[in-house]
Amino acid sequence: MFDRPDSNAAFEENSEQESVVLVHLDFNDRGFDEKQQEFLELVNSTGTNISAVVHGKRQRPDSKYFAGSGKVEEIAELVAANDAAVVIFNHELSPSQERNLEQRLKCRVLGRTGLILDIFARRARSHEGKLQVELAQLQHLSTRLVRGWTHLERQKGGIGLRGPGETQLETDRRLLGQRIKSLKKRLDKVRSQRDQGRRSRQRAGVPVISLVGYTNVGKSTLFNRMTAADVYADDRLFATLDPTLRRLRLADTEPLIIADTVGFIRQLPHDLVESFSSTLEETRDASLLLHVVDAAALDRDELMKHVDDVLQQIGADELPQLIIYNKIDRLENVQPKIERDQNGKIRRIWLSAQTGEGLDLLRMALQEYFPEQLSTIESVN
Repeated sequence: MFDRPDSNAAFEENSEQESVVLVHLDFNDRGFDEKQQEFLELVNSTGTNISAVVHGKRQRPDSKYFAGSGKVEEIAELVAANDAAVVIFNHELSPSQERNLEQRLKCRVLGRTGLILDIFARRARSHEGKLQVELAQLQHLSTRLVRGWTHLERQKGGIGLRGPGETQLETDRRLLGQRIKSLKKRLDKVRSQRDQGRRSRQRAGVPVISLVGYTNVGKSTLFNRMTAADVYADDRLFATLDPTLRRLRLADTEPLIIADTVGFIRQLPHDLVESFSSTLEETRDASLLLHVVDAAALDRDELMKHVDDVLQQIGADELPQLIIYNKIDRLENVQPKIERDQNGKIRRIWLSAQTGEGLDLLRMALQEYFPEQLSTIESVN
C-alpha cells in the first residue's frame, strides 16, 4: 500500500489546536474582498486557529516564492511568533514554489487546491465520495512527490544487490501510479452502476431535476424541504459532497426525481472536476436545473457566472434552468414571487428554504414545467 508523506497532510486530527497563517495577495484582480472572505470561510470550515492574515500587492507572482522576498520574511516572522504549523496561500502554487516556501518557512505550505482537497476529504461520507476525493488527492500529489521526503535519493541495495537499483522517488511514483490506476478502475465500476440507474430512469420516462449552485447557498436545505429528506445541511462551505436522489411527488404529477449535488466554487480545482465526473453526470443528464442563488449575497451575479462556468466545463450549460433566489428571509421587504420572461415562461422564483416561504410557488412552477406528466396521473394514483 502506498504510504503518503506526512508533509502532504494538510491538517492533523487535532487541527483545531493548530495555528495557521494565511496569505492572500492582490494581483489587481476584481473581487479581492469577496475572494478573501471566501478564503476565510474555507479555512474556518477546517476548525483551525487563524493566527494571522498576510496581505500584499504585486504585479505578478515571484517565480521562486510566489510572494516577494520581503513578504516571505514577514510570513516567516509570523510563523515563528505564532508557532504556526501551516501556511495557506489563497493561490495556486507550483510544486517548486511550495518546496521553496517550506524550506524557508520551516513548516507545511498549502495552496488553494490542497486546502479544498483537504476539506473534501473531511466531508466525503459515501464509498464513492471517498474514492473520488482520494483520486483527486493522489493526482494532485503526483506532481509534488519531491516535497518533504528525506529518503528520496537513497538507493536500494544490500548484500548481493549492489548497484544503482531504483531510487525511492521512482518507487514512490510507481506505487502512486498503481494506486491511481486502481482507484480509476473502482470508480469505473461505480460509474457503470450509476449509468444503469440513469438508463433505467430514462426508460421509465422519469424526469430528473438537479439542484446546482455555489456552495453554501442552501441547496441541501431546499432539498430537505421539498422531499422531507434528512440530508446533512450546515451553514458552511461544502457541507454536502455526496449526491443524493429522492422522489418528489407533486399534487398533480407523477413522481419526479430530484438530485442534490456538490456545490461549486471559484476556480474549482481541475482534479476535483475530473474525479467527480461520475457524480456531476447526474447534473449533465438532468431534465431541468434548479440554479439556487443566495439572494442576499452582494456578489450574487458574479457567483452565478462561476456556476455557469463549471456547468460549461461538465457539458451542462445548454440545459434549461430555473433560477431560485433563496434566503429572501435575509432581505428587507422582499416577498416570495415568480418572475416570467416576455413569453410567459417562468425564469426566476424568490423564496426561503429556511422558513418555507415561496415553496408553494416552486411546486407550482415544476407542475407547469412538466405538464406532460398530467396525462398519466390516473395510472399512478
